[in-house]
Amino acid sequence: MNRVLIECVPNFSEGRDQSVIDRITRPIIDAVGVDLLDIDMGYDFNRTVVTMVGEPEAVLKAVIDCTSIAVDLIDMRNHTGEHARMGAVDVVPFIPLSGSTMDDCVILSQRYAEAVSELLGLSVYLYAEAARKVERIRLPDIRKGEYEGMEKKISSEGWEPDYGPTIFNPSTGVTATGARQILIAYNVNLDTKDKKIANSIASMIRTSGALVRDENGDKIIGEDGKPLRTPGVFQSLQAAGWMYDEDTAQVSMNLLDHSVTGLHDVTEAIRIEANNLGHSVIASELVGLVPLNAMLSAGKKYLRDTEGVDEIELVNAAINGLSLDKFGEFDPQTSIIEWAINRGD
Repeated sequence: MNRVLIECVPNFSEGRDQSVIDRITRPIIDAVGVDLLDIDMGYDFNRTVVTMVGEPEAVLKAVIDCTSIAVDLIDMRNHTGEHARMGAVDVVPFIPLSGSTMDDCVILSQRYAEAVSELLGLSVYLYAEAARKVERIRLPDIRKGEYEGMEKKISSEGWEPDYGPTIFNPSTGVTATGARQILIAYNVNLDTKDKKIANSIASMIRTSGALVRDENGDKIIGEDGKPLRTPGVFQSLQAAGWMYDEDTAQVSMNLLDHSVTGLHDVTEAIRIEANNLGHSVIASELVGLVPLNAMLSAGKKYLRDTEGVDEIELVNAAINGLSLDKFGEFDPQTSIIEWAINRGD
């Protein structure tokens, strides 16, 4: 592939009405120079994660068109869901792939924010590599308070949007966009319906760790005025406890840099901690697509002898070791970024 390619993974706050998602994603399907790689609808989260790859200008136009349709069809005043959210078009990250740079994607995110704020009146924050303030680098910091708290937040000092109005639109909510490295959204399901167990494991492994509390269960505040935290086991990892369905708790994660903290690392840590609590891992799932290197690294951990082993064998070892095929077939040809792109060439 000699084309300059970027990835864009917009998250829409609708995961239950297929007809709405079909209309939102139509501009991607119709676009020249863009491949729609994945649509991941989550009913309980009431959220859909869309993955597209293509030439920068074509991707930018497609995601602006998708955003226009989404804000017309999604009314946040009627939205409920398990996942943290703040807007109809919740987050729009741009990710460099072949022939593109992080700076290219920062510029694209700025152009996206400018376009949708002017055309649609959206309030937009820049995050990750595009952030203009240190407190806006992390998406959870921007999302804090969620949709219900955004009316007060965007009008408060220091939290004015980077683009668009500071007057809250209750129908559309607030959007974040930015540039980042490839993120792996990965969930591990447990044999319990107790969300507290998933929360406990998540707080142990995530980078931000767990809040330190006193004997009454109250947060302990440090000298800097911030709550004290016990650091987590892994770097470049976000994690929280969610419910996969009413009977299954899960540890929901974002691996921000799989070369630092890999799929195998978090899976085995969760298995150990779950066993310590009298439970076990029953399955895992990827939300969206995964880089080939992440799967190869996991495969090498699960195979004792990798001499002479090809990529397909390593990927199969990763699928089995991570339990990615326990809730249904896992198709690596459509779930691994590089392989999915090659299928469209």
